Amino acid sequence: PLISGCGTFTFLSSAIAAISGLLMGYELGLISGALLQMSSILTLSCKEQEVIVSSLLFGALFASLTGGFLIDRFGRRLAIIIASSLLVLGSLILLPYESYEVLIVGRIAIGISISLSSIATCVYIAEIAPQHRRGLLVSLNELMIVMGILFAYISNYAFASISHGWKYMFGLVIPLGALQAVAMYFLPPSPRFLVMKNDDEAARKVLERLRETSDATKELTVIKSSLKDEHQYSFLDLFRSKNNMRARMLVGLTLVFFVQTTGQPNILFYASTVLKSVGFQSNEAASLASTGVGVVKVVSTVPATFFVDQVGSKTFLCIGSSVMAISLVTMGLVNHNIHVNLTKVCRSQSPEDSSLQRPGNFTVTNGSLKDLFASRPSTERLSFDVQSPDVSRIGELNRTALAGGKSTTGSHMEGGEVPVVLKWVSLASLLVYVAAFSIGLGPMSWLVLSEIFPGGIRGRAMALTSSMNWGINLLISLTFLTVTELIGLSWVCFIYTIMSLASLAFVIMFIPETKGCSLEQISMELAKQKYVRTPLCRVSQRREKLVPVELAKREKEQLY
Repeated sequence: PLISGCGTFTFLSSAIAAISGLLMGYELGLISGALLQMSSILTLSCKEQEVIVSSLLFGALFASLTGGFLIDRFGRRLAIIIASSLLVLGSLILLPYESYEVLIVGRIAIGISISLSSIATCVYIAEIAPQHRRGLLVSLNELMIVMGILFAYISNYAFASISHGWKYMFGLVIPLGALQAVAMYFLPPSPRFLVMKNDDEAARKVLERLRETSDATKELTVIKSSLKDEHQYSFLDLFRSKNNMRARMLVGLTLVFFVQTTGQPNILFYASTVLKSVGFQSNEAASLASTGVGVVKVVSTVPATFFVDQVGSKTFLCIGSSVMAISLVTMGLVNHNIHVNLTKVCRSQSPEDSSLQRPGNFTVTNGSLKDLFASRPSTERLSFDVQSPDVSRIGELNRTALAGGKSTTGSHMEGGEVPVVLKWVSLASLLVYVAAFSIGLGPMSWLVLSEIFPGGIRGRAMALTSSMNWGINLLISLTFLTVTELIGLSWVCFIYTIMSLASLAFVIMFIPETKGCSLEQISMELAKQKYVRTPLCRVSQRREKLVPVELAKREKEQLY
């Protein structure tokens, strides 16, 4: 086996499902580079660019509201197949025509697709994975998203100067999406979904293939007994106190809230702008920094993925939040000392429409901004937010190149040169911040969400947290510039610091440590706990003693 304790077939199935992460990251990172070209070909106004960008968000929000029912009704595997076919369809719509309306239709389709696939993939992988390897396999999806974003940066670079390069950018996903749809057809459905549909025999065969054993009756029994209790959940039960569902829902929603409000999408989105105003004047320097952010994301997601099952998601969440707070304080203090003149930067991002025809201008960002955010399926993906921004940086670089090497961004220092030390401290703290997010809130929040809900309603619960994610995302990305202009960048950093500390406290109090437990054990434990009265940090110690006893009891009941 490729990874100890996890069969090759299970790993392959998870990897094929995780291709949707790659596609999602790519679509998220892609738009800012593509918009650069499209806006000049189609002479789009800023408003129209915003619409193109938000159309993906609109599709994603729609899918996250309705997709949960699809996933619980027709199965996780089928939802992934539908999603990747929709992606191929959306991309095909975009290619032949050069029109604003078609572009919107295509982006809505792509938005629906990445949102649906991100929820379905997380649930599918969590349900086929063996319990002691679930963290690794679910985080695989996050790793793929980050890599997709990096590929998007690369293709933005590669096709920037080619005429109709944006068609190549959009077209690249078609073969991959088609490949995934076909491959998923040959993979088994989730065994837990089969049990929900009362097809025990098929579920046992699937489990035997996944676990590579000749007898999976024991695991099947556990799944059946827990689903029997859970199958009668309706959507409204998510908001009732029965089995602590309301508390579990609140934990999920709060986690998503912190993923968005610790500022990752925005700090990163303006990373290039911020770095330029902090004194990285040349485009080479800014370009290096931008690629650096993409690489740091990938590099720091790797250890999180491979060690989550030994260390536990709760530990990673704590480390991530505390390191984020430290790096944000540093960033805030540095910017406070430099007196960054950010107001100019903000204005230069929404020039008059006439400037759209001059390739050198800092134009597109306003639109690509929202999209970037928008397009974040939340599912797994919160962390998405994170990455997109660099793309805008790359866009800016391309524009600058077109303009003949002069930087057109309007950020100027008020106090002459920035001391070299401060310049590097601010870059270092930005990179540490990105890394901390990619270890903690990025991958782990999706893992926790795919674990804390009972199987019968997992799809709908994830979809609900996902739509919250998209909604907050949109809200934050709409207000960031205004807020920054009002209170200054260093105060924005301090606000994000407070949010990071709050998320640390929340994680310590309310997130259960789930490493090494099966999904059924987690659900049983969470249903029993009086959440508010017993902070879950104590539960995890008691759980070690409880679980074996509970399961033994259950098995006895089954026998007689």
